Amino acid sequence: MATKAAPKKNLSAIKKARQDEKRRVRNQSVETGIKTSTKRLEAAIAAGNKEEIGKVLKSTISTINKAASKGVIHKNTASRKISRLTKKANTVK
Repeated sequence: MATKAAPKKNLSAIKKARQDEKRRVRNQSVETGIKTSTKRLEAAIAAGNKEEIGKVLKSTISTINKAASKGVIHKNTASRKISRLTKKANTVK
């Protein structure tokens, strides 16, 4: 992890640091959810279970779209991830 910066002096800087930390933790959680969901989809694709792939793909797309709408990832990044995952899923179907 990155080293912690020196304590801030003025109130607005202290508040901004508090807000940044809250956002960092929240964003980290959402990004971890995307990775977990993607790995679950990869496992379903490897197994070749078409029904499960459909369900997991739908939930993965939902997770990615939520992250994009919250601003955790850029909308074009979300689009690219969804496109690539859908392409992989369709190779099995």
